[in-house]
Amino acid sequence: MNLRKLRARALAVILTIVIAQPLWLEGQGAAPVLPDPGSTSLDRQKQEQLGQQAMGEVYKQMPVLPDSSPVTRYVQELGKKLETVIPQDKSWPYQFHVVQASDINAFALPGGPIFVNVGTITAAENESELAGVMAHEMSHIYMQHSAKQAPKAAAAQIIAGLAGAVLGNSVAGGLARMGIQFGAGTVLMKYSRKDESQADAVGAIIMYKAGYNPKAMADFFTKLEQRYGNGGPQLLSSHPNPGNREVAIQKEVAQWPPKNFTSGTGQFAQIRSEAGGVKAYSAQEIDQGAKQGTWAQQNQRNHAVPTSLQQSPGSAQNTPAPGGAQGDISNVSFQQVKPSGNFTQFQQGPLSIAYPDNWKAQSDQQGGALIAPPAGVSQQGIAYGVTIGSGPSGSLDQATQQVLQSIQKDNPGAQVSGSPANINVNGVQGRSVYLHGQSPIQQNGQPLSERDWLVTVPNQQGGVMYLVFVAPENDFNKLHPTFQKMLNSLQLH
Repeated sequence: MNLRKLRARALAVILTIVIAQPLWLEGQGAAPVLPDPGSTSLDRQKQEQLGQQAMGEVYKQMPVLPDSSPVTRYVQELGKKLETVIPQDKSWPYQFHVVQASDINAFALPGGPIFVNVGTITAAENESELAGVMAHEMSHIYMQHSAKQAPKAAAAQIIAGLAGAVLGNSVAGGLARMGIQFGAGTVLMKYSRKDESQADAVGAIIMYKAGYNPKAMADFFTKLEQRYGNGGPQLLSSHPNPGNREVAIQKEVAQWPPKNFTSGTGQFAQIRSEAGGVKAYSAQEIDQGAKQGTWAQQNQRNHAVPTSLQQSPGSAQNTPAPGGAQGDISNVSFQQVKPSGNFTQFQQGPLSIAYPDNWKAQSDQQGGALIAPPAGVSQQGIAYGVTIGSGPSGSLDQATQQVLQSIQKDNPGAQVSGSPANINVNGVQGRSVYLHGQSPIQQNGQPLSERDWLVTVPNQQGGVMYLVFVAPENDFNKLHPTFQKMLNSLQLH
């Protein structure tokens, strides 16, 4: 071939490529940018505290794999990969855990905690689909959807509860106002269709930036809807379809620069197989186990409860008194908590009560308190001491029954012994009743029996003030004289 003709043809090819290049780029926008999440009535610290409290409830009510599990480690590594694409100034302390639940579900809590069911891992066909579910949950946290669900009028109450939450019901109340409901082996969030649409859009951006095809997220949700319909997995009931999910995501992606998406690390098939061998429980089994206190014990025994949760002062476990033990109290002895014969006075609003001067007192914003020996309280719960709180209005008998129901709800397995009896408290007629449950103290690896003494007395506001004296069964009689002396000193002004 003539050299001149060859050069002319080569030049023509080059010119064609140069001329065609702008046409190829036409219609392609800039790389997507994560949106401004906006602001809420609850600041960052409060959201993180609520997330820790909600985590405490999860570890009491659900079986969770320890972080040492290969399945959990894989999910955490995948989560870290997704997290790296979020700007530091808008990121959260994300953490990822795996629930031993067969249902297809995943949920995010305020401030960063995310839980993925074993059933979700086995239902995903590839790493991109699992990444899509996780990116979607991360987006709920990024956009602060739970915090935005809290009514502004309730925000102050939630913050007040966080300032010194002593009893589980104040924690539960704050979480309920956040739209977080526990039950039937799952956590349900009150997400709107607008929330879901935002989580899809933001999740798609996270996936794109991390190298995963955003369409995989829509594929997974669509597949579940086609397979199960509206009565399917919890994932569908807690994440309502915003409508045309797949079409909306494809439309978003079409405007972004083309990208070669990753197929994953290659570990997914192995981890999916391993997840299939994990003992996974049905929602009914999890609900029953929660009522019996099974999962709290199992998670402690398997070392599944994260250290960060055990050390958090805002966890859903009973808040320790100042200077209280932060670690394991399962082997605490009576000698370590033995009360002094010298008493000091505690004053909180209209409440006044005497207590041993070698114990500690901590008040809360609702007029209640926790008085306990430092060695007898940790994030595991209260082994020795007394909790004080305000109960509902109404007749003394009705209020006492409601307090009992609240205690049993927060302490699955607690049993009432007999009917409430009349008691005279410093000249005021009250009610007295005992409960029996399981103590955080253990012997030969098994929890000791615990006795709780509930006393209710009417207050000046038309409700009741209640006191719950707590000790292991075999030490209760030793502490009864101290408890009685405290009760005899009670004054409600």
